[in-house]
Amino acid sequence: MNQEQFEKMKNGKGFIAALDQSGGSTPKALKDYGIEEDQYSNEDEMFTLVHEMRTRIVTSPAFTPEKILGAILFEQTMDREVEGKYTSNYLADKGIVPFLKVDKGLAEEENGVQLMKVIPGLDELLKRAKERNVFGTKMRSNILEANKDAIAKVVQQQFEIGKQIIEAGLVPIIEPEVNINAKDKEEIEDILKEEIAKELDKLNDDQYVMLKLTIPTKPNQYKSLIEHSNVVRVVALSGGYSREKANELLKENDELIASFSRALVTDLFAGQSSEEFDSGLQDAVDSIYDASVNKN
Repeated sequence: MNQEQFEKMKNGKGFIAALDQSGGSTPKALKDYGIEEDQYSNEDEMFTLVHEMRTRIVTSPAFTPEKILGAILFEQTMDREVEGKYTSNYLADKGIVPFLKVDKGLAEEENGVQLMKVIPGLDELLKRAKERNVFGTKMRSNILEANKDAIAKVVQQQFEIGKQIIEAGLVPIIEPEVNINAKDKEEIEDILKEEIAKELDKLNDDQYVMLKLTIPTKPNQYKSLIEHSNVVRVVALSGGYSREKANELLKENDELIASFSRALVTDLFAGQSSEEFDSGLQDAVDSIYDASVNKN
């Protein structure tokens, strides 16, 4: 584990930018950016366009290590270059800690949850990531109902794969997302906290994880997880909330920082001038940083 990156993630002020839309979510990300599906004819062209968008973001003067601690990348983004360097190396040289999304999407819903699909070739992917200055990984599950046994399975799967990632010398971001529209959201979060705590308590002293969780209904719901000795940092996903709403809720939670995706890039468009684009990104970065660092 890179100790300088570990220290930045543990104690640095700022937030994590989630730039990891992949596969099925890429067309929507491009459409939100102002690029329609008829502007590309195959997957290669699509991923080239999304890489151009991400390159524009990470090379912007608004995208600085003073406010952005880390960035989560999709595998194709890690394998492509920014200014002659692999994207993860570019970020690391800039002082921003790179993470890699490693999951292959979600299985069909069963018992109110979606487990992760099998992740083939994970060991090889982790080795490649390690060679390219990647500090950690991210993998997402989805919880829609307050089914205790099913939620326990979600958390157990996350930690089982998480231990494989730790063994490879990386820090996993465990992400069991709670759907913001779940009718039993608060009850789900109580169960989730309990199940995560169980798995954290089974880790050895030198096994570290991060957690990426939906902003909770009850402020400071996850305080005990944030304080756990095996947790490097707990970050929050925006989950479909607007940036304003996500920031407002985030400010109610001490020591919880953002790892926003859509809420970060919502005002960025392909047709903007450099000045407009950089200004829009700066406004987003400033507001998300403020919500992560300055609490109510």
